[in-house]
Amino acid sequence: MSILLVAEHDHKSLNPATLNAVTAATKIGGDITILVAGENCGPSADSAAKVAGVSKVLKADNASFGHHLAEPMADLIVEQAKSGGYKYVLAPATTMGKNIMPRVAAMLDTQQVSDIIAVESADTFVRPIYAGNAIATVQSKDDVKVITVRTTGFDKAAAEGGSASVEDISASGASDLSSFVGQELTESERPELTSAGIVISGGRGVGSAENFEMIEDLADTLGAAVGASRAAVDAGYVPNDYQVGQTGKVVAPDLYMAIGISGAIQHLAGMKDSKVIVAINKDEDAPIFQVADYGLVADLFDAVPKLKTALENLKQAA
Repeated sequence: MSILLVAEHDHKSLNPATLNAVTAATKIGGDITILVAGENCGPSADSAAKVAGVSKVLKADNASFGHHLAEPMADLIVEQAKSGGYKYVLAPATTMGKNIMPRVAAMLDTQQVSDIIAVESADTFVRPIYAGNAIATVQSKDDVKVITVRTTGFDKAAAEGGSASVEDISASGASDLSSFVGQELTESERPELTSAGIVISGGRGVGSAENFEMIEDLADTLGAAVGASRAAVDAGYVPNDYQVGQTGKVVAPDLYMAIGISGAIQHLAGMKDSKVIVAINKDEDAPIFQVADYGLVADLFDAVPKLKTALENLKQAA
């Protein structure tokens, strides 16, 4: 069996989500080829070649792939899947993967298996449904299986230890269906949300964008990433890329703190696999307390500053 895995990267290094997807691929079994498409993406391809378990790296270096638009990327992936005879096409279930892979599946005339969290056999996979309230075991009989991998379901493969060859492939990537216009990026020195060990999230209960600085200050004290519920994002408190949940980012850190978040089912779907969950909410009946390991029924405007002061005192005493 041969597996084509689409790497997510920033042209200089691999996104850690790619390493989770490699682990999923090794559980399927067979030779793993990583496709690195981008502009001046040589460093990412070299990093992919060092990942343990990878047999080969295909590098498509072209300006058309610089922003990972779905149309040129899908054309490239389908071309490589057909010419290379790959039986599996995998990608992390990130924003990029969710954007590209459905198009790939349609072009290959196959049904996508989305968001898998476990591999039972070469054709049988486990995935959450109904916002994570049920787990489905899905068997695919398609000749080519198109799969996205929920990164929190798999450990990261070793980023070092491999010695795969890097092969340059030619692809124009030209497409008249879409073009890149611009982007607005949120820059932060905090850890990336989906790979952080600690995540501090705020919800509608925080009240305003100004008040959300309190959440960010607490996160900085702990060296944590900052997240938010959809309600907080929709209210304009924080940018969209902070959103945790079914329609946002799925996280599973060692510690997740939900502050002023009621715990709607869509939010729980994105964080309930966290190792330890701490909730602060003044409503003792809030659904978040049903999944929390530790819960504090209190006014967040009173509790959070006290918690921050206590943490700062601990750091000074250490």
